[in-house]
Amino acid sequence: MSLFAQYDPQNIFAKILSGDIPSARVYEDARILSFMDAFPQSRGHTLVIPKVPASNLFDIPAEDLQNLITQTQTIGRAVREALAPDGIRIAQFNGAAAGQTVFHIHFHIIPVWEGENEHPHAAGTMSDLNELKDIAAQIKAKL
Repeated sequence: MSLFAQYDPQNIFAKILSGDIPSARVYEDARILSFMDAFPQSRGHTLVIPKVPASNLFDIPAEDLQNLITQTQTIGRAVREALAPDGIRIAQFNGAAAGQTVFHIHFHIIPVWEGENEHPHAAGTMSDLNELKDIAAQIKAKL
């Protein structure tokens, strides 16, 4: 898929937004949704997406991007407080060549613990939804 591909309203994140696909939701308001990554790189891997249809960083209006990154910071702080990792990686990909696999702009909040191996991006095994909901509840309690 080209970096400049049109937004696909049937992408998996659009389906999560519409409620067609279940997710372990961490936070939602009128502009963003945060939920647990179903294929986490580490325990607590959280995603933050806007509700506007934008494929990547270059497609989203600046005002929505500002809100998205501000919310990512807030949710990242809650992840840090809830799970006490040694570090947190914030990642965002633009285009297939850069590693983007879902073409709806999103930020990854990936807790990192020293000495623990992470699963590769978009290559791990699917986690149990109930386990993800438990972690989401821990994070939500810190918001």
